[in-house]
Amino acid sequence: MSWEQELFAVLDDLEQQAEALYDAERELELADRSRAEYHHVTLGSRLTASVGLDVVLDVRGVGRVSGVLERVASGWCLLAGPAQDWVVRTAAVALVHGASERSVPEVAWSPVAKLGLGSALRRLAEAGERCVVHLVDGAAHEAVLRRVGADFVEAAVGDGPGARTVLVAFESVAAVQSR
Repeated sequence: MSWEQELFAVLDDLEQQAEALYDAERELELADRSRAEYHHVTLGSRLTASVGLDVVLDVRGVGRVSGVLERVASGWCLLAGPAQDWVVRTAAVALVHGASERSVPEVAWSPVAKLGLGSALRRLAEAGERCVVHLVDGAAHEAVLRRVGADFVEAAVGDGPGARTVLVAFESVAAVQSR
């Protein structure tokens, strides 16, 4: 082997070592960036990626609610259970079981997903069906939703002429269960 070949072999070896060091540093940097960027991922974005999956939600004031996650929007989600549907306020969700490993950033959500809890409650009010309003403190009220304000829902609690109207602040709602 000539001195030129030996020199090129040494230079090739040094270049390979430099590439290996660069790859190792780059891998660490990418892992660090990934961890740092994860703080932008929201519960809503993880739930959006889970639409269509069977999930179990532990909801404050309600307990476990299970079903197929059908819709996720700003501040709420719709879970289709075997006997009834649930509109769950995401602020009342304590744990999610069975969620996708992925997420969908909010900038990629459809315009319909930007609708707030009031929109879902308006649909229930328009239907005029009895439902159960579960509060975060554990109370539950069988009611018919009547009108929806900016941050509250008006509900008729009780039957017939003895029915009384109550106003329920969105902040106190954990979930609304259809019958």
